Amino acid sequence: MPQPVMLASVATAVPQHGIDQRDIAAAANRAFAARFGEFERLAQVFENSGILRRYAVRPLEWYLGPLGWPERSEAFLDGGGRLFIDAATSALDAAGVTAAQVDTVVTISSTGVTTPSLEAHVAGRMGFRPDVERVPVFGLGCAGGVSGLSIASRLARARPGSVVLLVVIELCSLAFRLDKLTKANIVATALFGDGAAACVLRAGETGLAAIEMSGEHTWPDTLDIMGWTTDPQGFGVIFDRAIPPFAEANMAPAVAGILGRSGLGLDDIDRLAFHPGGSKIVIALERAFALEQGALDHERAILAEYGNMSAPTALFVLERVIRGGLPSRTLLTAMGPGFTASCVSLQKAA
Repeated sequence: MPQPVMLASVATAVPQHGIDQRDIAAAANRAFAARFGEFERLAQVFENSGILRRYAVRPLEWYLGPLGWPERSEAFLDGGGRLFIDAATSALDAAGVTAAQVDTVVTISSTGVTTPSLEAHVAGRMGFRPDVERVPVFGLGCAGGVSGLSIASRLARARPGSVVLLVVIELCSLAFRLDKLTKANIVATALFGDGAAACVLRAGETGLAAIEMSGEHTWPDTLDIMGWTTDPQGFGVIFDRAIPPFAEANMAPAVAGILGRSGLGLDDIDRLAFHPGGSKIVIALERAFALEQGALDHERAILAEYGNMSAPTALFVLERVIRGGLPSRTLLTAMGPGFTASCVSLQKAA
């Protein structure tokens, strides 16, 4: 019988520049109000987002200057490398292993491009072995933390006893665009921040929880819901459909289908833990799963304190759930471009 894959640790990290939401709103007003007639109406999203503070790899004023791919890529490599080391080191320390003991590194990111990928750039500073296996994954967006946990768990299961390090990094602030006078760009400016999370997984060892199952559901003809455009200035956000009503109408049956493939049902889950994309999405998810209003307390707290960091956000929520006392079975769920729902079920260690 295959040995269970155990989650040995979860750790998170944010960059040094903490910025209050009201200061970002004021900067956005200076940047957009005189050029975009709809800004005053759209600016309400800064107050209604449920976000109080976010973190960025550069000071606020940096984002108000002229930026193209070179500047954004330099910030991604520098800021992403620092966050990788911070999150990974904390996760390894919590698991009681060293970087030299890591056999496989899975790196998840969709907000910057560098070749070689981030784990190669920091390998020397981390102390990874020359034979460490690298698995960089791009394009999963907000679902990347949950899908990355699934990928890392399957790699750990394939080699019992090996140590798999998952590092999830998103620098969403690098996609802030002054030239995009669109509703989607204003919403993105009001929601997204930077952060990283890391996990250590091992098969056949003790840990916080066992990775019980994982699965995904991709809805057909939904490529327009979320994603990136690319042009000479950098990434541009795609939000062509309202996500909260889509989540409210479609998430519960999709998650039930994912669970059903593993012989589980929603009634078997003690705690549903979600990626909090925004305050309206949190409300939509509570409605979709018939939860009491306010039930997703950790999700709201993470959103308020950090904003939407894309892929790492779900792991920030998981860390908060673990701190509060992990229930017997937790289902961690996120939505991302595709449009895809990704789920991982965790059973608390005995």
